[in-house]
Amino acid sequence: MARPRLQGEREVIERCRLLRGGLRDAMRQLPSRRREPAVVEAVWQSEALGTLLWALQLAELPAYDEPFEPSEVVAAETDGGKLRDVEEIALERESARLWHWRARTAEVQSDPTVRLPERFASFDQLVASVAMRGYEQGLLPAPVRGDFGAYGQDYRRLRADHLAEAHAIAAERHHALAWLTSAGTPWDTVALDT
Repeated sequence: MARPRLQGEREVIERCRLLRGGLRDAMRQLPSRRREPAVVEAVWQSEALGTLLWALQLAELPAYDEPFEPSEVVAAETDGGKLRDVEEIALERESARLWHWRARTAEVQSDPTVRLPERFASFDQLVASVAMRGYEQGLLPAPVRGDFGAYGQDYRRLRADHLAEAHAIAAERHHALAWLTSAGTPWDTVALDT
């Protein structure tokens, strides 16, 4: 894996400030506007904010089936934050990318037009292969029945609300880490390949 170039510490702190402002505004609008997409999206950005706080060594990163607590990340200060080692951040970016891939795979596997790579006879085989490889590389926890483990079970058995939450967590964390490891790339143009 090529060594990524990180955004500068000042840029990360400034992005935290911007995310914190948007999150504060969204939290003030809750619960009366909790169904408005813009408010929901702003609240979910607590995952991106928490991930950047983790990168600055100011927060712990919860498992990918456990969201950050918005009130905690919005209250966190960035004073004294120092970026983690580039290799540690790059590994976490790869982990987030895999979790995001799993969320997207859960969405597309019911589409009969989606073609699997030739060596896989089913999505279950593909997922099991990725889950085991990710575990062996230290990017994922041990597979659960040939799948990513989330909410105390294998990912393929998740309820709709857990699927939606897991997807939002993974997407926001992946976005934050992809931006962080792409020096010079604007926040809104980060590519999220899965």
